[in-house]
Amino acid sequence: MASVYAHRAVAEPVSRVELRISCQNLKNKDTTSKSDPCCVLSMLDKSGVYFEVGRTENVKNCLDPQFIHAFEIDYYFEEVQKLQFSVYDIDNKTPTLNDDDFLGQLDCTLGEVVSNCPLTKPLLIKGKPVKGKKGAGSTITVTATEIAKTQEILIMTFRAEKLDKKDVMGKSDPYLEFCRALPDGTWQVVQKTEVVKKNLSPRWRPVEIKASRLGDTPDSPVKINCFDYDSDGSSDLIGSFTTSVAEMMQAASNKELSWPCINSKKAGKKGYKNSGTVFLMSCVITKDYSFLDFILAGLQVNFTVAIDFTGSNGDPRDPQSLHCILPNHPNQYIQAIQTVGTVIQDYDSDQCFPALGFGAKVPPNMEVSHEFAINFNASNPFCIGINGILEAYRTCLSQVVLYGPTNFSPVIYHVAKFAATAQQEQGAKNYYVLLILTDGEITDVANTIRAIVYASSLPLSIIIVGVGEADFDKMNVLDSDDGLLADSAGNRAKRDIVQFVPIRNFRNAPLEMLSKHVLAEVPRQVCDYYRMYGITPGTGIRMNQLVQLGVSSG
Repeated sequence: MASVYAHRAVAEPVSRVELRISCQNLKNKDTTSKSDPCCVLSMLDKSGVYFEVGRTENVKNCLDPQFIHAFEIDYYFEEVQKLQFSVYDIDNKTPTLNDDDFLGQLDCTLGEVVSNCPLTKPLLIKGKPVKGKKGAGSTITVTATEIAKTQEILIMTFRAEKLDKKDVMGKSDPYLEFCRALPDGTWQVVQKTEVVKKNLSPRWRPVEIKASRLGDTPDSPVKINCFDYDSDGSSDLIGSFTTSVAEMMQAASNKELSWPCINSKKAGKKGYKNSGTVFLMSCVITKDYSFLDFILAGLQVNFTVAIDFTGSNGDPRDPQSLHCILPNHPNQYIQAIQTVGTVIQDYDSDQCFPALGFGAKVPPNMEVSHEFAINFNASNPFCIGINGILEAYRTCLSQVVLYGPTNFSPVIYHVAKFAATAQQEQGAKNYYVLLILTDGEITDVANTIRAIVYASSLPLSIIIVGVGEADFDKMNVLDSDDGLLADSAGNRAKRDIVQFVPIRNFRNAPLEMLSKHVLAEVPRQVCDYYRMYGITPGTGIRMNQLVQLGVSSG
């Protein structure tokens, strides 16, 4: 949201609103499946140029998506705030949109949205309505909700028993869907759990939902649907039930609640009771603090960079090497350090950054090391400013022998050691961000996953940037957007802390897009960490919660 503020004059907004998007009857642009839509919101700035506010998630194989990701923007009654909603079929991982299929656009004002809520309009391409399936027109619906200044978050753990079997060849793959009631009598999806594979008595991971997203009042009805997931987008309804925020909050007093899951198509049939039972095991109520709340209360973001010096990068003296440094032509390692480091350095008051290397033979004994200071001072690996990192990097290249293999776990454990010390401090004082720059697939996959699972309980985020043209597909297993990592012993990560992106995806985009993309998750990860332990800005950690979450205090 920083970009929104950067484009506005200083003024006091009437309120802050949340915009939720759904589309109906989108055009199918895929040959063997359905479109994978994403909605992009842009706003007109004072100079008459549209700037991107954000994007929803991609919904796979769906022509009638209800997007979960919502946009939050300031509402100014006295201004005409022009909005542009653009819908695309996303078929690749590049951040640019000019290589994706355009499905239509809505231009309107924020005033139109809040005064005609929900606002449903046709999607247009070059001013003409888009024809979707069966020749009917494609439409987009925008719903606005005012955001309370202080919000309560519900952290709820659900399970179910004896759900109906919906798959012919196996058990159901159930997930829950949470819906709020709209003024027109329809329901809008606001959150989903993960899918639990092949299980009729599943237990879902805790789900976090802002109470205000479920309804305007604690007594507003909340509908919870249980579906059997199908990869082609045609998920089957197992059953539903209706509750309220007020009722679910009763589980905060260690009282397990339960509801029969009813399938309306089966209700009334002879002998039918329900399609299973859904239980709310616990409900933790906490406040929603922003990243800025923690920064203003004194949180320091400590930045560490780890550079890949393995032989696959090529001899630095070779112009084709990824480590080759030519006059006025920074290599991809330098580009990544500059673009990401320039943003993060503003949140670290001493401007001193540890810089590590791995995968090289290092002096004086020229033995392979997977964790060394690139200034060769193990007791003081700090470099002064981003320029200090770059200077140490250039000097290091002339003194090491590129070797291998590519092991990430030693540098992760190195930074995790400091994060573990910070975890024992009173208050939200220090959070760590590790930037790993690498040219290829990791060798110690199992150890790296084990290190990430361990680090997920600490104040630490990990950004991995792939340089060069290597195949990075296997690297995506570390970026657990689709489910939390688990190590070989079955230990599951407490939260998602890894963001991976190949720098080549930004070849045709401004480099600022790289930092925006890889750092976008950090504020959420910071808030997730402190919320997990019940730490508010400026307060101390609750040691009993460390024990409850299985985190060692030693």
